[in-house]
Amino acid sequence: MYYFLIAQLPYLSYGQTPPVSSPAFKELCREHLSKEHFSLLRYCVCGIPQWTGDFEKSNSAFIDGWRKRERSLTLALARIRADRLKAIGVQTNFPLEHWDMDAENQAKSAASMDNPLEAELFLDKGRWEAVESLQKTTYFGVNAVYAYMLKLLLIERRAAFKTEEGFTEYKALYASIMENAPGVGARGDS
Repeated sequence: MYYFLIAQLPYLSYGQTPPVSSPAFKELCREHLSKEHFSLLRYCVCGIPQWTGDFEKSNSAFIDGWRKRERSLTLALARIRADRLKAIGVQTNFPLEHWDMDAENQAKSAASMDNPLEAELFLDKGRWEAVESLQKTTYFGVNAVYAYMLKLLLIERRAAFKTEEGFTEYKALYASIMENAPGVGARGDS
């Protein structure tokens, strides 16, 4: 149990300004967590696309649940994007073993949104809810620490979004992709 560590942390709510940076929180964890628990903080990340194979169990149901969900979300988004672009040579039939259908459904909903920023915020809100679901009612255990790290990363990510700059960058990137895609016109028509 990590009563002292958790009791000193500011409360987090989705959409707020980050009260502490994730690197500062990680350093605080280095002082208070066991080596084994601290080593698992490396898995507290969002959207890692290289998780295409099976991964080793971490001996933490929270961490393994999070990794399963993020892997499912990342691969579902990749499949949807590849299908839309009719990408040749891109694997789109990922194994359903250890698949998280809530993440799959969230990816489909986000992909149907017209506004990329709204889609990203929708995905992050779903991630936040998944963290809370995985944490359950463990308020002073190591899962609360992992949940805090993930939530902190999510609010840092949200704070980093700059709507106008992001939309301008998105339009430029999309135009570049469409110009270079074989058999696809500038508007996405084949």
